[in-house]
Amino acid sequence: MALVGAGFPVLVFAQPDETGAGAVAVADEFRARGAEVWVASAQAASAGIRLPLAQAAHPALAPLLTVQSFYRAINALALRRGHNPDLPPHLNKVTETV
Repeated sequence: MALVGAGFPVLVFAQPDETGAGAVAVADEFRARGAEVWVASAQAASAGIRLPLAQAAHPALAPLLTVQSFYRAINALALRRGHNPDLPPHLNKVTETV
């Protein structure tokens, strides 16, 4: 959270459960710091840019729908920016064993 400041891009996923209000509160705090904030939510969120999510038939399905809603878009954005989503910088996806 200390990294977030003016112009920092933030994508917040607000689930339709008891955690949603806390996620929106964090989004509001980041927006107050000058961050560029998008809130992905199936419900109305605070001021700013809201990205709609599909309504889940059951709360347990909400995280799966959230991931599916954005996975392809985030992958395409990474590719357009010249990044390889399968080889992210500063992250080793291979667990080495001895």
